[in-house]
Amino acid sequence: MASSNGGIVGVDNPVVINTQAQQITTFNSSGTFAAQPLTTNAWVLVLAGGGGGGIGGGSGGGAGGHLEVPSHPLPLSPVPITVGGGGAGTPNAATFPPPAGPYPRHISGSSGSNSVLGAAAPLTAIGGGGGRIGVSGTPENGNPGGSGSGGYQGGTGGSGTPGQGFAGGNVPGGTGSAGGGGAGAVGDNSTSPLFIGSNGGAGKASSITGSSVTRGGGGGGASDNGPLYVNNGNPDGGLGGSGGGGNAGKVSPTFSPFPDYPNVQAWTAGGVNLGGGGGGQTSFASGLDPAAPGGSGTVIVNEPEVTQTIASGVWDMNALYDNVKAGTWTNA
Repeated sequence: MASSNGGIVGVDNPVVINTQAQQITTFNSSGTFAAQPLTTNAWVLVLAGGGGGGIGGGSGGGAGGHLEVPSHPLPLSPVPITVGGGGAGTPNAATFPPPAGPYPRHISGSSGSNSVLGAAAPLTAIGGGGGRIGVSGTPENGNPGGSGSGGYQGGTGGSGTPGQGFAGGNVPGGTGSAGGGGAGAVGDNSTSPLFIGSNGGAGKASSITGSSVTRGGGGGGASDNGPLYVNNGNPDGGLGGSGGGGNAGKVSPTFSPFPDYPNVQAWTAGGVNLGGGGGGQTSFASGLDPAAPGGSGTVIVNEPEVTQTIASGVWDMNALYDNVKAGTWTNA
């Protein structure tokens, strides 16, 4: 009597089950990543360095680009990892020879550096735009980047990179400096007539490490203010966005005669390995101190748990026929 399954084909080998545990690898500096043997795709986050802030009442730096891919293919061979550093804030004005004058006009904070995973088909997160400074009353647009830096005294915010970050804030009123864009939101606009800086844009949360962490906050825009504006209740610069955005410097209500005001609340740098934008520096900082640097980026790879079953090699003829017909049979 003929077999109902049409007969069997193949060698009767024992069934093998291979397992691989989940593994999360974080790079806070550049290096090389080698995937586990059973990994074909992984959840990855590539975060670039944030831009530095602007001096002299300058705008906040933009956050580093936040590029997250839930299932990215990985090769069997090791791949290079580049972790971008944060950009420097605009340097101390004393480093600029005449005719730069007391402030380094039109000189931006440095943009953050890109972070990269892979070589053949790399994932690249773009560094945040550096904050702006200019001649008082002359609009300056923010610099583009993963997230853009804020505008200065009438300027518009720099653009962000789609899928990675947002634009910096605008200054439609013609005064003040805006906050840098964040990975999760645009920088706030500076709309006050009293030269007040605005807040940086919020960062973006990710649970790639197993718990929610917000990264990529924009830097706060600085106040461009003197005694008149301080006495009118305007001592504050903008705050950094959530996720490592740096706060802007600010003038204290108690100060010495013009041109230097030593009682200044210091800016804060962008968060290290959070890709935050650096805060701007007020125009009345003692010694015209440099603006805040941006924070460095990071690269994180989350390899999933894998279970691989290797069949015995014995197939009934009906299954063989169905798989060949469907194009799913291989002769590996």
